[in-house]
Amino acid sequence: VQLQASGGGLVQAGDSLRLSCKASGHAFRSYTVGWFRQSPGKGREFLARIRQSGGTYYANSVKGRFAISRDNAKNMAYLQMNRLEPEDTAAYYCTAQWNEAQDIWGYWGQGTQVTVSS
Repeated sequence: VQLQASGGGLVQAGDSLRLSCKASGHAFRSYTVGWFRQSPGKGREFLARIRQSGGTYYANSVKGRFAISRDNAKNMAYLQMNRLEPEDTAAYYCTAQWNEAQDIWGYWGQGTQVTVSS
């Protein structure tokens, strides 16, 4: 599975942005899909995941502001980000194939940069 994230850009605080993750291969629809972010000098931060069934889980830092979704027919996943803050500035990555027992993700896409100005 290859993942390609897109949709990043420069926005102002309070704006919304939707990131997209396009996947190759039919196996994508059977995987849990996730989103992470990483800003300079900080470690990679988990944001959200969505199971094959559609069940979702969010990090407390984005709960209520971000929403993850997927369209298996299109091999796509999305991260809707609302009320963006300068602290949300980071490179955002989509992931797939979550090994729940070991908390390891099998596939990573390249990042898409989100910059939020104050």
